[in-house]
Amino acid sequence: MFNKNIKLIIAGGIFAYAIYQFYDGEIGNGIFLILLAAIFVLFYFKNEFILLSFLKLRKQDFDGAKRILGRIKNPATALTRKQQGYYYYLHGIMASQSNLTQAEKHLRKAEKLGLSMSHDMAMVKMTLAGIAAQKNRKNEAKNLMKEAKALDKRGMLSEQIKMMEQQMKRASSAPKQHYGNRQNMRRR
Repeated sequence: MFNKNIKLIIAGGIFAYAIYQFYDGEIGNGIFLILLAAIFVLFYFKNEFILLSFLKLRKQDFDGAKRILGRIKNPATALTRKQQGYYYYLHGIMASQSNLTQAEKHLRKAEKLGLSMSHDMAMVKMTLAGIAAQKNRKNEAKNLMKEAKALDKRGMLSEQIKMMEQQMKRASSAPKQHYGNRQNMRRR
């Protein structure tokens, strides 16, 4: 994966050649080259590997998405700030299937870098709340759920938020299991 600025340099070169084509009288070639330059500008703002990995995740192909994201070697130079947020967001979603500590680390980075859509940020907060609840950090989980509700302005995640809150209530009202009380154990 190369630096994100190379895409802009390529787009600028193609655009300059399109201007030359207009000057030379080749209007059709110039229009085509401007459209081609626009594709490179689009890929500057929307990384192609992140788009492809979102498509793989939509099909529940976690291995394919991980393989595609693996092509981005250095996200700091290859991606813009928001794209880096989505890079870590995708890694966090994939890691949440197997390793909660790694998922939390990636989702915290995504939260810090920011995401362009508020419902994506709400999803990050809700996933972090679920991880915090599983790690018995109830106050943090409640605060993250409040933030997720506030970020979900269009109600796209309202069902998931309600389910998560119900699970948190059931978990807090369930009796706590104690494994061994040293004071009441018999000595042999």
